[in-house]
Amino acid sequence: MRRLVVAGLLLFGCLARAATVPRPAPDFTINLPGGKTASLSQYRGKTVALIFILTYCPHCQKIASFLAQDQNEYGPRGFQVLASAIEDGAAAAVPGFLKKLNPPFPVGSDMRLPVLDFLQHPVAERLIMPRLVFVDHQGVIRAQYAGDAPFLDEAQADKNLRGKIEELLKAGAPAAPKKK
Repeated sequence: MRRLVVAGLLLFGCLARAATVPRPAPDFTINLPGGKTASLSQYRGKTVALIFILTYCPHCQKIASFLAQDQNEYGPRGFQVLASAIEDGAAAAVPGFLKKLNPPFPVGSDMRLPVLDFLQHPVAERLIMPRLVFVDHQGVIRAQYAGDAPFLDEAQADKNLRGKIEELLKAGAPAAPKKK
C-alpha cells in the first residue's frame, strides 16, 4: 500500500508539472558559435519555432532539416527558426552540425537546466528529443512537442510542421482592410 501511495504521489508530481500551453514565453538566449548570442526576444513580432536538439540525434537532424525548408519558404512571411543543442559538449559539437546540415537559421548551444526551466520540464523526468516550441508573434508559447509526440512522427512531421506554421502565421497576420 505504501508503495502505491508513493508511486501515486510521484505520478501526480509529474502531471502537476506538465508544461502550461499557452503561456508567455520567457526570454531565452542561445549561445552561438563565435561568442555571439540569439535571444528569443529579438524575434518578437515573428512566429518562432525553437527546437532543442542533440547534434548526434538522427531524429533531431531530420526535424531540423524539415525546419530548414520551412525557414526558406516561410521566412519572408515572418517565420523564424532557432535551434539549441543541449548535450554535454554541445558548444564543441555545433560546428560539425552546422557543416553537415547547413541550416538557414541560428544554431547554438545551452546548458540543460535553463532549457528544462524554459520547457517547464521536471528535472527528474526523461527528456525525449528533439523538443519543439512554437512561439507566436506576441511572444506566447502556443505549442510544445516532445520527440516522441505523434506531431513529430517522421512520416507526418513535415506536413504537421507546415500546418502549424501556417496556422500561427495566419493568426498573426494583420486584418485585411475593410472595403467601403
